[in-house]
Amino acid sequence: MQLGRFWRHLIATRWAVRRAFPDAALQAIEAAVHAGERLHDGEVRFAVETELGWQELLQGITPRQRAIEVFSLLRVWDTERNNGVLIYLLFADRDVEIVADRGFDGRVDEAAWREICAVMRARFAGREFEGGALEGIAAASRLMAEHFPASEGVGRDEMPDRPAML
Repeated sequence: MQLGRFWRHLIATRWAVRRAFPDAALQAIEAAVHAGERLHDGEVRFAVETELGWQELLQGITPRQRAIEVFSLLRVWDTERNNGVLIYLLFADRDVEIVADRGFDGRVDEAAWREICAVMRARFAGREFEGGALEGIAAASRLMAEHFPASEGVGRDEMPDRPAML
């Protein structure tokens, strides 16, 4: 285990996350998810986790592994067309992961999701948390619209648009 990573997770606080994502930012993110879902028939969940516990750190859990767990915990997989997408931020690491449901297999190259993550990471590194989140949600929504465009009667809202704060 890296000592620096352990230290970042030890000092990460919910207060720091609330400063990075105040109520106004959470409302803007919720509105962006809602607006994006008008473009496509998929479901977007945005989740922020403050830090991992020491046990997870000792086990070497990566942000990707944790994002897959959160994808399951938030039931993002539980959409009618298997087209849910989780945008996950592990705040202590400033790492972003996107986990797309199996409906995107063979349709969207992983490189496209990684590119969105890279843009978000760069914005977060500059402490532009709201802007990075909004840019990532918009990019993911455009990509989702290419493969699951909005269609009459299909686009019911299957998940909350409000960000999950873990």
